[in-house]
Amino acid sequence: MSPITNSTERFSSRVDNYVRYRPSYAPAAIQLLRQRCGLTRGAVVADIGSGTGILTQLLLPHAARVVAVEPNEPMRAAAESALRADPRFVSVQGGAEATTLADQSVDLVVAGQAFHWFKVGPARVEALRIARPGAHGALLWNEHRTSGSPFLADYERLVRHHAPEYDAVLGSRVDESAMREFLGGSMQRASFPNQRSFNFEGLRGLLMSSSYAPEAGHPEHEPLLAGLAKVFAAHQEDGQVLFPYVTLVYFAQLKAG
Repeated sequence: MSPITNSTERFSSRVDNYVRYRPSYAPAAIQLLRQRCGLTRGAVVADIGSGTGILTQLLLPHAARVVAVEPNEPMRAAAESALRADPRFVSVQGGAEATTLADQSVDLVVAGQAFHWFKVGPARVEALRIARPGAHGALLWNEHRTSGSPFLADYERLVRHHAPEYDAVLGSRVDESAMREFLGGSMQRASFPNQRSFNFEGLRGLLMSSSYAPEAGHPEHEPLLAGLAKVFAAHQEDGQVLFPYVTLVYFAQLKAG
């Protein structure tokens, strides 16, 4: 199995950076789930590939229960540490193709920043199994723009030069045909601005939270960080650089009511 498809353990060494530096999702995206996708006070939500709980945390105030389904033990433990005090939070070890959840037990199936690791056919079968009649599905992404400012252009060149998996990972994340296969033919798309600023520590942590970034011991790790320091120094203003993210939401009704 290639490192791109073997996703279960590839974030284990990145959990701390993931917790500290990954951006949250635009509030308007959660509002869309409330208005269009059945996220209500009585809803049971399955957050598939829930990671450290970034999306789960945003969903909890609006649902009766959010079941965080995550195969990676360190990431699951981080979510449990942060969210276990909320009685609406449930954590299970499972994956998109085998969630462990009961038949017709879920009103909304979501995935934040995780869908590109799913095996689409089996994951859709599993989603339809656990979905109640009328249930919706939604796939959320935070994507940074790759152009539009000198900083973004230099950052993009740097990462492409030093991260051999960058193109493969990002290419898999924008596969709208795969998303449509999972969600169904009625899939819709919405986008919301989600701007973030980072100091150098934050920018470094953000980069190293990404599965494509070479880690310590890889020959490209030190050159990547040295280049990152130069890019930051060239473009920072008052010790910050601006990352203009956009939160993308792909959504549809999974099962007829």
